[in-house]
Formats: sequence, structure tokens, C-alpha cells
Amino acid sequence: MPTPARDRPALPRRLGLPSAIAIGLASMLGAGVFVVWGPAAQAAGSGPGLLAALAIAGFLAYCNARSSARLAALHPQSGGAYIWGTRQLHPAAGFAAGWAFLVGKTASGAAMALTLGAYLMPDHPRALAAAAVVAFCAINLLGVKKTALASAVFSGITLAVIGAVVIAGMTGPVAARPLGDTHFWGTLTAAGFIFFAFAGYARVATLGEEVENPERTIPRAVAVSLAVTVGVYALVAVTLLSVLGAGTLAESTAPLSDLAGAGAPAIKPLVVIGAGIAVAGVLLSLLAGIGRTALAMARDGRLPGLLAAVSERFGVPWAAELAASAIVLVLISTMDLAGAIGFSSFLVLLYYAVANASAATLDRRAPLPWIGLAGCVLVAASLPVSSVLGGLAVLAAGAGWYALTERRRA
Repeated sequence: MPTPARDRPALPRRLGLPSAIAIGLASMLGAGVFVVWGPAAQAAGSGPGLLAALAIAGFLAYCNARSSARLAALHPQSGGAYIWGTRQLHPAAGFAAGWAFLVGKTASGAAMALTLGAYLMPDHPRALAAAAVVAFCAINLLGVKKTALASAVFSGITLAVIGAVVIAGMTGPVAARPLGDTHFWGTLTAAGFIFFAFAGYARVATLGEEVENPERTIPRAVAVSLAVTVGVYALVAVTLLSVLGAGTLAESTAPLSDLAGAGAPAIKPLVVIGAGIAVAGVLLSLLAGIGRTALAMARDGRLPGLLAAVSERFGVPWAAELAASAIVLVLISTMDLAGAIGFSSFLVLLYYAVANASAATLDRRAPLPWIGLAGCVLVAASLPVSSVLGGLAVLAAGAGWYALTERRRA
């Protein structure tokens, strides 16, 4: 049975506007900006196609962010689209969103940890990945203010590294190599890959129960962090295409490292360190977001009740945090990075489709939620077949679990 509302320990509100912006920036200015451009350029087929994909992903993120901010201000509890879908649509819609988020972000967390290990300790990537998950779990267990402080440090360093790389690339020789023609479906696929880099913008909404004055803070934090990230990504994309060209970019596994090498090879080690720090920031906030969504679902009896436990001293969902970290550790030892971006993007796009559908119930004449809903479904369908089939299999398993939990609740 779900825990009665009066018996549920509340999470204390400790996040102000600067802390919320820091978490939003650290969630977006992460691994995506270092790794997403290669597969996106290959899918887009040309430089103009890549820029169009960036515009589509950015606009879709804006629609999703507006919907998320409105809903988070109306329902300032942990859980994000799980809470919104449950209350605005139907419990099944909320469960589908929460399930997609948990599975997609857990796989993404393992991929981020493996990326961190590959950058900083390529000979033993899994060992460093596991150590990073344990360390970040410990930070999150100390309270959300520690998470916000670490996020601010990570995002600041990441911005400095990206700035240095862009300046180095712009001052170096231009050896741009074109790729081919732009195709509409390929541009949508590229937008799906790039969306992976934006997917942390609503992390603040997921932590809504811990935000001070959520009606004002959440919309502002989401808007500021998303605007900064879109500007940074646009600058990086234009510089990459100007210096390397779409052809070279499509073949690159470390595009920012190649960009630095074109202008200032001496700073390539800085890119490696910067990439590791950026991934660390994403992984830190990702584990926190997974824990909060698991907490919300456990409170309603749709996950084991133990996951609803909250630390009285630090005000964090310690059981959900430990469980999420443990699952990520298992995935680190069993999975590789192949297809992780597409798989995660598919499930997260479905999560935001539920968010947009929920926002549409607030004002059915407002166009942005409907545009966001249609965009999420269309871009998700354009992703590689393996990602789509894997995501649908996850949703089918979730449907079975939902039926089981509903029977128990009844």
C-alpha cells in the first residue's frame, strides 16, 4: 500500500536560484557537448543539416522546458513527469513517464561513468567508473546543497575548458571537409542525438520538492540554464563545422579534442580533463534525479516502499540513492557505450512527451505543449531502429510491472 501523505517525510527546501541554475547547467554542459557531434553529423549528412538539427533539438528542449517549469511550479514535489502525468492525465501515464526516466537515465548514468573512465583512465575505464559512482553517491547522500556546490564547480570548469577549446580552434588553420547532402529524416535523427546533450535541463524540476519558492525559482532556473547551454552549443557547433567540417566531424570520436589539436595541440590534455569533469557533473546530478523519481514512485506504492526512506539528518532519499547507484554499478560491469545515446534519448523523449501532454491540460489552446508533444514523438521515431525497439521492450516490461502493482494496490 502507498504511504499516507501525512506520514511521508518531506524533503527540506534548500535550493535557491543560483543553486538551481548550477544544477541545470551541470546537467546539460556535460558529456553531450564532448561526444554527441560525431554521430549527429553523420546522421545529418551536412553542416547545414547539423545546424538545423541543433535548432530543432534546442526548440524542442525549449517547449519541454516551458511545460516542465509550469508543471513543477504547480506540483512542487519530487518526481517530475511521474507526478505531473499521474495528476494531470492518468496514473498509467505517470508511471510510463517515471519508468522511462528511471531506465533511460540509469543506462545513461552507466554510460556517463564509462565515458569518464575512458577519458581519464583508458586502461581501466570500468574501475574508475565504479569509483566515481561510489564517490558521487556519497556526495549526494550528504545533502542537496553539497550536490549544488559540486555542480557549480563542475559547470564552471566545463565552461572554461569549452571556451579555451573554441578560441584555440578559431585561431588555428581551417581544414574544413564537407560531407554530403542534407536529408530531412537524417536531420531529425541528428536532432535526437543532440537532444541527449540537452536532456538535463529539467533536472531542477525533478528536484522541485527541494527548491525554495518553486513558483518563481524553477521557471527562472530552467530558462537561464537552457539559454546559456543553447548559446554554448551553437558556438561549439559553428566552430567545429568551420574548422573541421562535417566530413571530419562525422568520423571523430573526440571532436573537441580534434578542434583543440587544430589550433593548439598543447591544450589537448586540458580537453581530456575537461571532458572528465563535465561527465562527472552530469553523473552527479543524474544520480540525484534518479533517486528523486524513485522516491516519488515508492511513495505511491509503485516501487518497493523501502525506497521512500528519507534521511532525517541530511534530508535526502538515501535508500533510493543507494539503489540507483547499485544498479548503475551493475550496468557498468555488463554494458558498453554502443547505442546508449540513442536508447537513452528515446526513453527520455517519451518522458517529455508525457510532460507536454500534462501541460496541455492546463491550457488546451496554448500551442507550445502540443508542438513539444508532437516533436518528441516524431524525433523519438526517427532514432535508430535498435534504440526504438529496445525502448519499446522497456515500456512493455513496465506495463507488466504496472499491472502487477495496481493489482496489489487494489
